[in-house]
Amino acid sequence: MIGVFDSGLGGLTVLRVLTQRFKAADFVYLADHAHVPYGNRPSDAIVGYTRDCVEDLFARGAKLVLLGCNTATAVALRRLQQEWLPRSPWAGTHNVLGIVAPTVEAATQTPWAVTSPQYPQKYNTDTIGVFGTTRTVTAGVYPEEIGKRCPKVTVVQQICSELAGAIEEKQPEAHLEELVRAGITGLLDQTDGVPPHRAILGCTHFPLVEHLFRKHLPPFTRILSQPEVVSDSFEDYLARRSHYLNGDESGSLTLLTTGDPVEVSEKARVFWPNVPAFARA
Repeated sequence: MIGVFDSGLGGLTVLRVLTQRFKAADFVYLADHAHVPYGNRPSDAIVGYTRDCVEDLFARGAKLVLLGCNTATAVALRRLQQEWLPRSPWAGTHNVLGIVAPTVEAATQTPWAVTSPQYPQKYNTDTIGVFGTTRTVTAGVYPEEIGKRCPKVTVVQQICSELAGAIEEKQPEAHLEELVRAGITGLLDQTDGVPPHRAILGCTHFPLVEHLFRKHLPPFTRILSQPEVVSDSFEDYLARRSHYLNGDESGSLTLLTTGDPVEVSEKARVFWPNVPAFARA
């Protein structure tokens, strides 16, 4: 069984692609609506909430948990991997991954394990744009990790503070386009009008408006949307670590929330129109 965690519903965009890639795998998704949004909470609280939810997923039978949330990944993942998991009862048998690493790999064309500049990436002088929520951008994880591998690359970040909420609230397309256009304008103001070579949609809500980013970015800008990028990386990871998949898996899908299952199930249809109903965790 594979667990997927998010503070809310954005991780469903990743989960949906994963279930298409791994039709025989059992997935359990846990959304922490009791504490959402994470963005305005202290780092220690985010780490604690994320750890508690990962523990819950492990206890339910997941051997591998993917943090399908940029904020949880940026703030909590390193501490969970380095400080908590090695001292936990699941050390050596379970693992927790995030969605930043595969995104950085795709942006730099460099494996995550390579943390020093290599040829030819160390001579790359491209510009990479990052569109994200406030907490993801202020965490600085994308400039830091991209810079380790491509030190000459310019990373420009743009906070799109209202976009995720507007998507979840099913705001009109015209309003969503206005927010996307404002975000792109804000990024271009930082680059003297020069468009980025690659654009990271650093929030799992944003794939739902990828077509609007595409509309307002030039054709040469490659858009890195996390559901496909993460699924490609996850497929490669599991091909080398098949023990995380049980031989008797049946392709089941369980959706859980720490909030109101009825309310969450209704909102989830924005991300996955025919998504199964949520149950209370």
